[in-house]
Amino acid sequence: MERSGKKTRNVPGWEDAPVPACLGGDERSLTFCCDPRSPFVGMPFNCRRDELLAKIGLSAEDFVRIKDEFSKENGWDDPRVCFGSLAYCCMRRHGCPFRDAVLSELYGAERAYYEYFRRKKELAKRILEEARRRRGGSSVENGVECE
Repeated sequence: MERSGKKTRNVPGWEDAPVPACLGGDERSLTFCCDPRSPFVGMPFNCRRDELLAKIGLSAEDFVRIKDEFSKENGWDDPRVCFGSLAYCCMRRHGCPFRDAVLSELYGAERAYYEYFRRKKELAKRILEEARRRRGGSSVENGVECE
């Protein structure tokens, strides 16, 4: 789906969620990006994480801090998933058997994706709000609503 030039998907817990950054997602898609401290990037030729961080004025260090804090607050640290936290997991449904197993353990199979995407939406808001706070700007960045 594309709405006002933005590529989005409807997923459980998040209507109009951005597609991943590597597929052209807006700033909210940072919620699905990998840990910048690691050399692994799922789609290295299309990775836009650093570009989007620069666009919103957030350092890689602050990005990691926000994701790590969120992970601890939500019980998302787990050695079975990439980068040791669900905060760094991607959008793909059924894309990672390790992530999906952890989600099912945390929330039950019926609610796993709803809770995952609902919380990823919260994380996206937190990332954009922190960037806005650091710049003293509004809650809308380049047409992307933080709410």
